[in-house]
Amino acid sequence: IVALWKDTLYSTWWLKITGIPATAEDAAVNGLWMYVLLLPIGLMGYMVFSRKHNWMSRIPIGMLLGFWSGQQLLNWWRKFGPQIFDTINKPVIPTSSGEFLQPAVVQLDGSGEIIPKDPAVVADIQSTLYWSGALSNVIFVVTVLAALSYFIFSYDIKGKMMQGVNNLGRWMLMIGFGAIFGATVMARFALVIDRMAYLWLEWGQSVQSAVGGGG
Repeated sequence: IVALWKDTLYSTWWLKITGIPATAEDAAVNGLWMYVLLLPIGLMGYMVFSRKHNWMSRIPIGMLLGFWSGQQLLNWWRKFGPQIFDTINKPVIPTSSGEFLQPAVVQLDGSGEIIPKDPAVVADIQSTLYWSGALSNVIFVVTVLAALSYFIFSYDIKGKMMQGVNNLGRWMLMIGFGAIFGATVMARFALVIDRMAYLWLEWGQSVQSAVGGGG
């Protein structure tokens, strides 16, 4: 109880009710008297020691689980919601009349310095969907649909078309996992090569110079 009061209740509950700043650097705040309502809810947790009223201890546990679940759902949507929306909102019809590749938004002047183009031109380029971007979006949409079709286990997939899409999703997943694994392995090799270069070139030469100088 002493540790609970000293480490938690005093700083996060009592000081907020009274409005007393926790440290000299903190500014005084108005008392949050609504926090008093948390006292009976918290005391219900100690009813677990009572055989007659131990059911009351489940109330704060249920409230904590409910608040935590709602917070996790909100955090999940904030993390994956934009990804889901960006996946769905993929235009596949180009708005450019003729150019296949998107023009660069920077250019070189006479001295070779990189300077950005006019902001109006850059905005127009970024708002235009060129044929290369439309093709990339088509490949993206096909990959997503094929990968999702691979995880359909509710019914037996029949028909050459559905089986072909299912196999395509499997291959896309294998390619994606292989690329991730390959990038991880190459990153590890980069670390090993850097350490071996240090041991062979710098540390080894330093040891050789020290041994040779000492001899």
